[in-house]
Amino acid sequence: MIYESHDAAAPTVGRPRLLPWSNLDGNPCYLVTDDTGTGRLSRLADDIEALQLGMADDLLGHAVDLLGDAKATAPQLRYLAARLAEALHDVHRIARSRGARLAVPHGDEDSGAALDEVPGT
Repeated sequence: MIYESHDAAAPTVGRPRLLPWSNLDGNPCYLVTDDTGTGRLSRLADDIEALQLGMADDLLGHAVDLLGDAKATAPQLRYLAARLAEALHDVHRIARSRGARLAVPHGDEDSGAALDEVPGT
């Protein structure tokens, strides 16, 4: 786990942020911080998420072109499918991370519990 504190005098801690990378064992990394989201690691995570989303968008454009090409080979399509799966994994992690940081409407505190229990997430 990665921990970051913006102000040691203010122990206000929100929910841990799922970071857009894994540790060496492939397990998720989390950032525990205050609610400002302006720390160095928070900004780095934001930058990496933006890069991953941009790469996924570029890959979608490439996929449209390749799928429209009647001469595309099976190895090309398998390679495309593998890269699309990687991009989808990244985008899914970003969506889970951002969704977990959304403010919960008053009275709906228990509604997010089911999301935390989804297998494979």
